[in-house]
Amino acid sequence: MMLKEIVAAAVGMIALSAAAAAQAEDKGPSAPASWWDTFSISGHLEGGVTFNTYPQPEGLNFGQLFTDKANAPLLNQALITVQRPIDPKATGYDFGFKFQAMYGTDARYTHFLGQFDEAIDDIGQFDIVEANLQVHLPWLTRGGIDLKIGEYVTLEGAEVISAPDNPLYSHSYIFNFGIPLKHTGVLTTTHLNDWLDLYAGFDTGVNTTFGCCGLYTGDNNRGVAFDGGFGFNLLDGALTILATTHIGAENANTPVIQTACNCDPNTALRYLNDVTAIWKVDDKLTLIADLNYVRDDGFKADGYGAALYGMYQINDLFKVVGRAEIWRDNSGFFVAGYLGNLDFVKVEHGDPSAQIVAGTPTTYAEFTLGLNITPRMPANPVVKALIFRPEIRFDTSLNGTTPYAGGANASQFTIASDIIIKF
Repeated sequence: MMLKEIVAAAVGMIALSAAAAAQAEDKGPSAPASWWDTFSISGHLEGGVTFNTYPQPEGLNFGQLFTDKANAPLLNQALITVQRPIDPKATGYDFGFKFQAMYGTDARYTHFLGQFDEAIDDIGQFDIVEANLQVHLPWLTRGGIDLKIGEYVTLEGAEVISAPDNPLYSHSYIFNFGIPLKHTGVLTTTHLNDWLDLYAGFDTGVNTTFGCCGLYTGDNNRGVAFDGGFGFNLLDGALTILATTHIGAENANTPVIQTACNCDPNTALRYLNDVTAIWKVDDKLTLIADLNYVRDDGFKADGYGAALYGMYQINDLFKVVGRAEIWRDNSGFFVAGYLGNLDFVKVEHGDPSAQIVAGTPTTYAEFTLGLNITPRMPANPVVKALIFRPEIRFDTSLNGTTPYAGGANASQFTIASDIIIKF
């Protein structure tokens, strides 16, 4: 190449670079991300039905709560979520919030005491699932501390209230009877390093708010509860383990309960302990183990067990899900059925008018096999996803008791399905 051509090419490149720089300068620096960029409004509808040839005489699927009504279609959830989550990678101060409200038959079992818990005496009820403020504080460790203040769902368990986040339509004994659902208080998450988090907080108890101690106040006793544990993030995120405990007085401070337990409900503690391990073996297979132990000092009752899950993604349309569980209710204290729409809340309040189907000391086992069917949706601005979840489930007693069909059967077989529409 001639020297003249080299110089000409160099001059041309310089000119192009200068033009690009000038163009970039004219546009100015890119605007920083807005705080509102992660603000979102989402929701879903869930409805389903559970068929049972031999239900309780009262029409219950004993051992189940959210799917307790046999042979009857249910609108389980119409749920909306408004939130701005804090940035998980934030290195400075960050603020967020979450508000989640629900109408449906599931709300009978998710109420905060003193908050809409007696507003509707019908199978479909309204509930505020979460209402909290969140703050990231760049303190103490490189990962900092996350602070949650208000009403929030529990740390414990492999299953949650929000239907699309569960692998199956029906719930485990652990979810129904072995863990809390919601709390009102303050919860901190300290990110000690890349693989270990420390949880610690205080709240008013299980499914409670404020105000003690009449029959229909926000808290059923004067005790304060501790909530905490450890979270492990291992194998580059493929394996997570959450080990948590909730310790506090949970029995209602009423004369009936004082007599029944021969204790002071304000100081008699209930221990709810859970370990959940989730292993994403590969892009298709996920395994979950949920280990649970509960103890109530007031009634000297305990329960314990384990649930194992396997989920295999066959293709974009089908996912196979299985759950096997054994859960022991040593005194017949925890597992029960609730006849009226307000009876679960009445039991939490210590109301003696509650009508229940009581359990007996039983070792329960349940085996559930289901499909998640997610058809491809045509492009539209409203419906994000459609999910069908048919399942078959077999419940049985392993120690000779007959808790099903009104005390007539040692086992129970159900076929169920729900449909979830995500917006």
